Amino acid sequence: MKVHYQRTALAVSISMMLAAAAQAATGPMATLDRNGAWVSVQAYGPNVVHVTIAAEKAEALKGPGYGILPGNADNAAFRHSGGKEGDTFASPALTLHVAPAPAPQVPTMAQKYFAPQLAPVALQVKNARGETVLDMTGWDLAPHTVNTEKTYQASATFSAPAGEHYYGMGQNQESSGPLDLRGRVLDCKHWYDAPAGETVCVPFMVSSKGYGIVWDNPSATRFIAGVNGRTAFQSNVGERVSFFVITGSTPEEIYSGYARVTGKTPIPPKAAFGLIQSKARYDSQQEVLRVANTYRQKKYPLDIMVVDWFYWTRMGQLDIDPAQFPDPVAMNKELHGLGMQSIISVWPRFETAGRYFNELDAKGYLLKDKDGKSVDGLPFRSDRTGGLIDSTNPAARQWFWERVRDNILSKGFDYPWLDETEPDLVPDGFFYSIGSGDRYRNLFPLLHVQGVADGMRAWKPNKRALILSRAAYLGSQRSGALFWSSDISPSWEALARQIPTGLNMTASGIAYWGNDIGGWQWLPQSTQSTGKPLVDPAGAAATIGQNHDYPELLTRWFQYGTFLPTLRLHGDRKHAEIWEFGQHAESIMADYDRLRYRLIPYIYSQAKATWDSGAPFMRPLWMDFPHDANVANIGTQYMFGPAFLVAPVTEQGQTEKDVYLPAGSDWYNFWTNEKLAGGRWVKVAAPIEQMPVFVKAGSVVPFGADVQSTAGKQAIAEIRVYPGKDGSFALYDDDGVSYDYEKGKGAQVRLQWNDAAGRLTVSGDQELAGKAPGLIKVIGK
Repeated sequence: MKVHYQRTALAVSISMMLAAAAQAATGPMATLDRNGAWVSVQAYGPNVVHVTIAAEKAEALKGPGYGILPGNADNAAFRHSGGKEGDTFASPALTLHVAPAPAPQVPTMAQKYFAPQLAPVALQVKNARGETVLDMTGWDLAPHTVNTEKTYQASATFSAPAGEHYYGMGQNQESSGPLDLRGRVLDCKHWYDAPAGETVCVPFMVSSKGYGIVWDNPSATRFIAGVNGRTAFQSNVGERVSFFVITGSTPEEIYSGYARVTGKTPIPPKAAFGLIQSKARYDSQQEVLRVANTYRQKKYPLDIMVVDWFYWTRMGQLDIDPAQFPDPVAMNKELHGLGMQSIISVWPRFETAGRYFNELDAKGYLLKDKDGKSVDGLPFRSDRTGGLIDSTNPAARQWFWERVRDNILSKGFDYPWLDETEPDLVPDGFFYSIGSGDRYRNLFPLLHVQGVADGMRAWKPNKRALILSRAAYLGSQRSGALFWSSDISPSWEALARQIPTGLNMTASGIAYWGNDIGGWQWLPQSTQSTGKPLVDPAGAAATIGQNHDYPELLTRWFQYGTFLPTLRLHGDRKHAEIWEFGQHAESIMADYDRLRYRLIPYIYSQAKATWDSGAPFMRPLWMDFPHDANVANIGTQYMFGPAFLVAPVTEQGQTEKDVYLPAGSDWYNFWTNEKLAGGRWVKVAAPIEQMPVFVKAGSVVPFGADVQSTAGKQAIAEIRVYPGKDGSFALYDDDGVSYDYEKGKGAQVRLQWNDAAGRLTVSGDQELAGKAPGLIKVIGK
C-alpha cells in the first residue's frame, strides 16, 4: 500500500507538472506592468510573438480576436529573462525586447498640456541573425464614441527606416503599376464602391526586412506606410492594441508562421485550376447546356459552368425559378456527363416580401439598426432590397447553410458562389448579434464563408469545398475559397490595376485570388480608342457593337488569366464565351486555354506547396529575389510558381514591352527559347499571340497531355528543362477531389536536374522514371 501510494503521488505530481507545462505553452509567457500599461506576450511557435497592450490588465489578458487560431499558441521555443534593462523573450528564430518603464520625472510645461494619457511602451524585435527588424515607438487609445458606444481609437506606431518596403494589407486597386505601399495611407476596410475598385481588408503587412505584422482588429483600420519616418496602424474601435510579429529569412518561413496564426490554405478541387465559364447571366437551363456542349464540340477545355444571380423568383427566396431552370438535377447530371462541374451564386440578402424575411426578422437573424429593427437595403446606392443575414450569429449561419443545402445545392450543384460577402449592406452604424457593425466592420466575409464551408464538409466529408467569395479577412484562406477582385470595369485601365492589386492580395496570405476575365461591368458598345486594334473584330458585332478594341482587350486579359491561380471568364455582356469575339480572338484564346490545361500538373503541384508552407505561388518578384533592389516596387510583372516570370500586356496596340529580368539568374523567353542574362531591363516582342513570359534557368517544368477537363487522369506529356544551373521540381498529384491529401495520400515525384552532368533523374514513380527519357526536352540542346 505504501508503495502504491507513493507511485500515485508521483503520478499526480507528474500530471500536475504536465498540466502546468501545457498552460505555460499556451498562455502568455508574461504580462508586464509598465507603470499602468499592461503588456502581454505569447508565442505561436519559434518565429511568432503575439503582443497585447492595454491600460487595463483584463484587456491585455483577453485572447486574440476573430480569424486567429488560439489553439496554435506555443511558447516552448522561448525563454524569458527580465531585469532593470527590461524584459527579453528569445527563441532561435526571434528575440522580442520590451523596454522598461521610463523613470518618473516632473513634467515640463509642454508636457503638462500635451502629455499622453497612457504610460509609454517601446519594444524591438530581432531576427535569427540578431538584426533589429522592428521598432515599436508608441501606442495609443484615444477615447471617442462610435455608433453609440464609448470606445477608443487603438493605434501603434513603428519606426520606418529608409529603404524598408511594405506589402500586403489586402486588396487595394488604386495602383496601376507600383507595388510598394511605402508613402501611402490605406483605409483597410471592405468597400465595394471604392473609386478604383472594391477594397478588401486583410490586415497582414509584410516587410522587405523579413517580418510581417498581423494586426488583430476587425474595425476599419488606417494603415500609414512609411510616411514621415513612421509606420502605423490606427483602428477605429478597440480597447487594446493587439498584433502578431512573424519573422523569417524566406517567404515560406513567414507564411508558415501566418498559417499557424490564422490557418492553412487547403488544396482546392483540381477543377478549380481549369477554365471556369461564367456570365452575368445565363438566364436558362437551355443556355447553360448549349454553352457547355459547344465547348465540347469545339474541343476547348472547360471544367466548370457557373449560374449567376436572378435564377431565383425573389431575392432571398433561396429557390430556383422553374420557368428558367425546369430540371436543375437533369442539367447538372448532363454537365457531369460532359466532365464538368457547376457553381451557383447565393446571396446573403432577403427581400421583405420573400418567404423567409419574417422568420429571420422574428429570430433576430438579420442586421439591426440601433432601435433593433432589421435593416432593409442601401438607400445611398438606390439599392433598397433586402435585409442582411447576420452571419456573426452561429444559429443564423447554420440556418442559412441548411437552406442553401436543401433548396439549391441538393439539385446537383457542386459548389456555391457567395456573393456580396463584404457585405454589400455596409454595417457602419448598425448592429450584429455580437456587437456593433463598426466594431466588427471587416469580419462578415470570414464568418459567412466559413459557415458554409463547415457545412459543406459536414455534408460531404470527403469532397473538397470550393467557394467563390468577393471579400476576405484574416483566416479566410482556410475556408477553401477562391477570391476575386469584384465588379471591375471592362477597360485597359482596370486590367492594368489588377496586377499590383493581386500581388498585394496574395502577399496578404490569400493565395487563391483572381479576377473577372474581361471585366464585369456592362460592356460599352463603342470605344474612344483611335488606334487600330491588333485583333480583328470581324464576327463580334453582336457582342461588342462598335467597341472594336474590346476583342484585343479580352485576348490580352485571357493571356494574363492563363497565369493566374484561377481562370474565370465573366462579365455583363451579351455573350462571354471565347468564340463570341471574332475568329481571331477565338483562335488565340483557345490556344491559351489549351496551354492552361497543359500547365495543370505544374500549377497543381504549386497548390500542394502552398498547402505545405502557406506561401502564395503567384507572387511579387521581391519574394524570390530579395537581394535585387530593382524589384522592390515592380507591380507590373510577377512569378507564377518557381519557374515562370509573367509580364502581362495592358496597353491597347502594344506589340513590345519592357520587362525586367531579376539578377541572380539567366532567363529563357518561353516562346522563342532565347537565353538572356538577368539583372537588366529588356525590350521584348509582344505580338498579339504572345504575352511576355520567361522561364528561370534551372527550372524543371512538367507539361500535361491535352485534356478536355480535369475529371480524368492527365498523363505527363513532356518534361522541359531550362539549363544553366541545378534545379528540381516536386511533382504532386492526387485524386483532385477528396481530403485524402490531408492524410498524406497524394503521390509526390522528385524531378532533379544536374546541370554539370546534363542529367535529369526521376524518383518516386517508377512508371514515370521509365518513360522520362522520351519525355525530357532540354531547351537549347
